[in-house]
Amino acid sequence: MNKLPAEARTQILHLLCEGQLIRAITRITGVSKNTVTKLLIDAGRACAAYHDEHVREVQTRRCQVDEIWSFTYAKQKNAATAKGVVDHAGDTWTWTAIDADSKLVVSWLVGGRDSEYAMALMDDLRSRLGNRVQLTSDGHRAYLEAVEGTFGGDVDYAQLVKLYGAAPEGPTRRYSPAECVGACKLRVEGSPDPAHVSTSYAERQNLTMRMHIRRFTRLTNSFSKKVENHAHSVALHFMYYNFVRIHSTLGTTPAMAAGVTDRLWEVADIVALLDAGAPKTRGSVRIAVDVDPISFL
Repeated sequence: MNKLPAEARTQILHLLCEGQLIRAITRITGVSKNTVTKLLIDAGRACAAYHDEHVREVQTRRCQVDEIWSFTYAKQKNAATAKGVVDHAGDTWTWTAIDADSKLVVSWLVGGRDSEYAMALMDDLRSRLGNRVQLTSDGHRAYLEAVEGTFGGDVDYAQLVKLYGAAPEGPTRRYSPAECVGACKLRVEGSPDPAHVSTSYAERQNLTMRMHIRRFTRLTNSFSKKVENHAHSVALHFMYYNFVRIHSTLGTTPAMAAGVTDRLWEVADIVALLDAGAPKTRGSVRIAVDVDPISFL
């Protein structure tokens, strides 16, 4: 079987990580669309497996969680009547948990937005933490049961509930969200420090995802057609974000700041993971397209 040289695979993965369309990459590199997609799938599997194996016993004081919306194949309101509809078409949510100090994305999950996915995220997050943390989420009710069921009393947990005014009228309603007029900090468990009850870093990570994962760009035709490929793109993004991309504030990568690695990675190191073969996972991978997380290994 023909195999792309390492330099070509490195270039393609780098373009994917910087938000290029798959068809744009084919025009730039001359590589077929199917080859780029196959490389994305292989890289996503390898990155998810590496994260699962090595991001463990993370020492963090403050962790923030949030979820970001996207859709697969068709928006939820159109999924039932869409032609040739695929499994899991409609709303697709990506859950993230980020260390507020090192900016490391400790855990993520792709799936729905109900309590079972919240529980799956919390179970995975706790398995990766090495100490008691202060946890902050938004006011999504699914977090309440999930945090209680996973951490019990071994967490300092608070919710930041944002208050919004009336939605804009007229054509701007589609593009402009309602104005945030205030926020309420609610202690839920333990003794969270009110000064650090915030979801700002998690929300900023949502913007980073929209900027670097083309499938998250709104009002385009670059949305995911298969949820599995969507999840592989997310896995590749977080590997690049955690290990390769230097954080402008930290001056290093989040993985180095968190002590997960002692060196600065390059995209070529991700290609080396493909050549070496993906490590075996222990526990569920953070990629899910149903109630139970599934492994793509």
